[in-house]
Amino acid sequence: MPKVQVSTTINGDAVSYLCEVEETLLDVLRDRLGLTGSKEGCGTGDCGACTVALDGRIVCSCLVLGAEAEGREIRTVEGIAAGDKLHPLQEKFLEFAALQCGICTPGFLVAAKALLERNPDPTETEIRFGLAGNLCRCTGYDKIVRAVQAAAAEMRKG
Repeated sequence: MPKVQVSTTINGDAVSYLCEVEETLLDVLRDRLGLTGSKEGCGTGDCGACTVALDGRIVCSCLVLGAEAEGREIRTVEGIAAGDKLHPLQEKFLEFAALQCGICTPGFLVAAKALLERNPDPTETEIRFGLAGNLCRCTGYDKIVRAVQAAAAEMRKG
């Protein structure tokens, strides 16, 4: 099977890897680079559990080839916290119990962070729209929306 050498930036660090031409970015992240935060929920881009930011745009990493990351910038859930200090989104997800089984949580966090970077004061409707590509079977979404609202408010305070 042919392999491709890829040089990219992941969570601010320069990274190089060798992957098969048909290997997904999700598989590269999890199996080759040990970044297991992104989850495979469906493998078809329907659930959002594997959401990452690629050049600032959220994508389902199960639908992107690992080779497509050449020269691009990737941000995964592992890059949200600053060392041991949780990001306000992570803190609020815990505080508001906005997670249960945890499969969808990484994707929601990446999507919510991208949303708040674009719009630091979103309405509830804007939050729901911004997270619409992420599915959760456990929480009913209200706790997730409230956690994002609370994180946005905290982040605006500084």
